[in-house]
Amino acid sequence: MSGEELENIKQTYIEERKQEARQGVVNVIVHMGTCGISAGARGVFDALVAELGKLNLAHIKLKTTGCAGLCSMEPMITIELPGHSPVRYGNLNAKKAIEVFYSHALGGQIKTEYAISVGLERPQMRVAGE
Repeated sequence: MSGEELENIKQTYIEERKQEARQGVVNVIVHMGTCGISAGARGVFDALVAELGKLNLAHIKLKTTGCAGLCSMEPMITIELPGHSPVRYGNLNAKKAIEVFYSHALGGQIKTEYAISVGLERPQMRVAGE
């Protein structure tokens, strides 16, 4: 893949995230690297899929990602609300993930007893709404 192709992929990704922010999309991201899966992330993901299926909310997107580098804190999810720093939650199970979902993704309140970080761990380009 050429540098130009990679740049196009990057720009498309950035534009998609800007559009999500303008639309008020909330991202719920389940970390599904090998360590996460072995710690129970699939059960967390399945519980969130089931809960979202009951609610039919168009502004919530459930996504997966790979390893976040915090194996001892798996299973983890990250909640991204438009205009707010992402919050990572760790040592979850299906029940705790549903609590986080209702408290933070739907209610806007950080579930502090499960939160392990706020913001980004390293400098990255943030996608801001216009």
